[in-house]
Amino acid sequence: MIKLKRRRLLKATATAAMALAAPNLARASIRAKTITIASLLGEDKPETLVWLKIRDLVESKLPGEFRFNIVKNSALGGEKEVLEGTRLGSIQASLSTVSSLSAWLPELQILDLPFLFRDANHVRKTVEGQLGDDLKHKLAAQGFVVGDFINYGARHLLTKEPVTRPEQLAGKKIRVIQSPLHTTLWSAFGTTPVGIPIPETYNALSSGVADAMDLTKSAYAGFKLYEVVPYMTETGHIWASGVIFYAAPFWKQLTEEQRTVLGDASREGARYFDRLMAEDEAKSVEQALGHGGKIVAPETPDEWRKGARGTWERFAETVGGMPLIESVQQIG
Repeated sequence: MIKLKRRRLLKATATAAMALAAPNLARASIRAKTITIASLLGEDKPETLVWLKIRDLVESKLPGEFRFNIVKNSALGGEKEVLEGTRLGSIQASLSTVSSLSAWLPELQILDLPFLFRDANHVRKTVEGQLGDDLKHKLAAQGFVVGDFINYGARHLLTKEPVTRPEQLAGKKIRVIQSPLHTTLWSAFGTTPVGIPIPETYNALSSGVADAMDLTKSAYAGFKLYEVVPYMTETGHIWASGVIFYAAPFWKQLTEEQRTVLGDASREGARYFDRLMAEDEAKSVEQALGHGGKIVAPETPDEWRKGARGTWERFAETVGGMPLIESVQQIG
């Protein structure tokens, strides 16, 4: 009788153990989904580190269900090529500036309007409100599912000689993001805008195809542009917003649980990215200064704003109207 009871107890224990293990065994039998991710910069930059963070967060919740294939250093192309690759299905996820995405959704250019945002907190409050929700919905319709908005930092003017006043730009060839808004902005200062993908900017500046450009401090150091445009004028004219995004066809294949986990990881990853970017800016300035870069302050700030104000008027209808622009300006 004692032996019989012992056998029953062992059988019950084994059954319970199998029941507890079943979900994990089921997960193990699932073939891992590969996410090919394009990063424009190296393994030590926020653009790549954010995906390592998202990978670890997802793996902790859904072990073995995804394989993150992170392709670094613009090996899959610049932003335009990456976005096109996403729509063609060869890339499942990446980061992008809203400037590049505006080719598919012109309304995004409200986040790129010069001298509209006071600081990073102003940008964050804007994208977490109704405007941000509307833009996410419209991007999804274009094939880009947004995990969250990110902030690359403010864009500053980069030149071969010191430029502190807007009239000093007249006649220069300036590399711009391939975006109508950026072309309009720099045309207002008397420059000739030249659209060049970011991986090609170093050679373009060193060979004279372009004389100047604008960029964030982190990317300025990341691409070693201080070697060819050593002067940075701290204009802070545009806060470079971006997104963590996934290809819509890839997203549609996921289970509800997988979408939830990836979404949560992306939101946490966005906060992580913003912190990293703020820290990286300080390191980037130190790196640039240590290699011959020079930081200069702009003069006549009202003249810079006056030249940029025409961009608001030119794009008001495209982004939702001047009342919307002014309401964003007033967000506290």
